[in-house]
Amino acid sequence: MHKFMLTVGMLAVACLPAAAQSIGGTYTVAGTNFDGSKYGGEATITLTSDTTCKIHWETGGSTSDGICMRNDDAFSAGYAMGKEIGLVVYKMEKDGSLHGLWTIAGQDGNGTEVLTPK
Repeated sequence: MHKFMLTVGMLAVACLPAAAQSIGGTYTVAGTNFDGSKYGGEATITLTSDTTCKIHWETGGSTSDGICMRNDDAFSAGYAMGKEIGLVVYKMEKDGSLHGLWTIAGQDGNGTEVLTPK
């Protein structure tokens, strides 16, 4: 009976959705700008609650900071880069990566970004 319960418990943990994974940590950034040019860098996500966090990017020679929030497999962040304000919306993938689209207030179009856990 003990082996059966242990097996059931292990299967339950293995079946948890991606949303149950922690998103705090350091990520490699790979993105594209509005014009299609590529950039890279690093992002750090610091949890502030079960659903909220702070995010810091160092990409393409610039830095930006923001607040973020998670809802199941959706993850979004509002950020400031200098005087510009932006928004990024990611989908959390099963492998722990975040795949998203971003924009900046007052500009047409969007860029793309993938955060991959380090």
